[in-house]
Amino acid sequence: MSIQKPKGTQDLLPGEIEKWQYIETKARELCARFNYKEIRTPVFEHTELFQRGVGETTDIVEKEMYTFLDKADRSISLRPEGTAGVVRAYLENKLYGEPDVNKLYYIGPMFRYEQPQAGRYRQFHQFGVEAFGSQDPSIDAEVIALGYTFYKELGLKEVTVEINSVGNPAVRAAYREHIQRFFAPVKDKLCKDCQSRFDRNPMRILDCKIDQKYGEGAPTIVEHLDEECSTHFQAVQDYLTAMDIPFRLNPRLVRGLDYYTHTAFEYKAGGIGAIDTIGGGGRYNGLVSQIGGQDQPGVGLGLGMERILLVLQSQGVDIPAPKPLDVYLVALGEAAEKACVKLLHDLRLAGLKAEKDYLGRKIKAQMKSADRYNAAYVAILGDDELARSEITVKAMATGEQETVSLASFAQTMQSRNRHV
Repeated sequence: MSIQKPKGTQDLLPGEIEKWQYIETKARELCARFNYKEIRTPVFEHTELFQRGVGETTDIVEKEMYTFLDKADRSISLRPEGTAGVVRAYLENKLYGEPDVNKLYYIGPMFRYEQPQAGRYRQFHQFGVEAFGSQDPSIDAEVIALGYTFYKELGLKEVTVEINSVGNPAVRAAYREHIQRFFAPVKDKLCKDCQSRFDRNPMRILDCKIDQKYGEGAPTIVEHLDEECSTHFQAVQDYLTAMDIPFRLNPRLVRGLDYYTHTAFEYKAGGIGAIDTIGGGGRYNGLVSQIGGQDQPGVGLGLGMERILLVLQSQGVDIPAPKPLDVYLVALGEAAEKACVKLLHDLRLAGLKAEKDYLGRKIKAQMKSADRYNAAYVAILGDDELARSEITVKAMATGEQETVSLASFAQTMQSRNRHV
């Protein structure tokens, strides 16, 4: 049996990878407009980082992390999400010493051991942003608006934003007692995971897909917010309204990570089945100190790239095709073949997308190859043309041909392709 890719992974091949490149370029362009700068962190970190940052009672840490001992017996984990690593880098590199709010973004692979399904893989990719240093609710709204704008500019339809406040630690501690009292009569009927969550993190029971029926009528955390949390949450809503970002309140939204405080949000999209969440995020004012630094407020989001591609496909949204080949060189004869190597290099140095045959094929096969590349022009060089220092250029769209001097060939093709 031949060696195959591991379960839950995928090979991104030419023809498909161009879609990824388009989405990544959109993300980078958008972040530049919102003044977020790129950060790249390791794909593996010390396991303790995720235990502290993501939360030991989360499904991610308990069940889904790829964890192993390295050769020095240190526990290492492949990153299951992006925020904890960015916070670690923010602290280790003393970015908190800068005078302005740190606004960062990342694009890269994450790893979780879970059952693969449509748009969900064991190695998956996220585009995320993080903003450190401000308590201002307007930056919560900015992050939400950035994600929504990203989806809209990609052409996604039926995208909705759901928001909630998960309060501050004091509010959550008081709310915890209300939730435990509510679920206590049905504790034995809850799934095994939720029975474990009952004592350690009862809010997560609201997030369970299995035990939703037992959560009907449960008290909501919004009903128990203090004045500080209520004021913050209302301000976020006011800013979103001012920016014409449509949203709806979802009092059951708690997200799957322990570090959220105040604002939590998710993006939903139509047309991809029951699991319609395509991204989300929130504020995490206690995370920096939890990981080991002086406390700094933060807010961020993570958007799944595979989920985006799934929605684009299911909604029939076309991604612009990559720019076709500018020039395909056809050589006829040994001397012409040698000359084409230099001509091809000159075309590429002039900024043109150019190619030639490497298989020694006849002119008919070379022309078919140019067709497959969707070349705008074919330039044909034979030994006779070479002796006259000329080359024949054919416009593939019209079939028109003309003779061009070899001395001005690259410059001529550069000029032509500006107008294609």
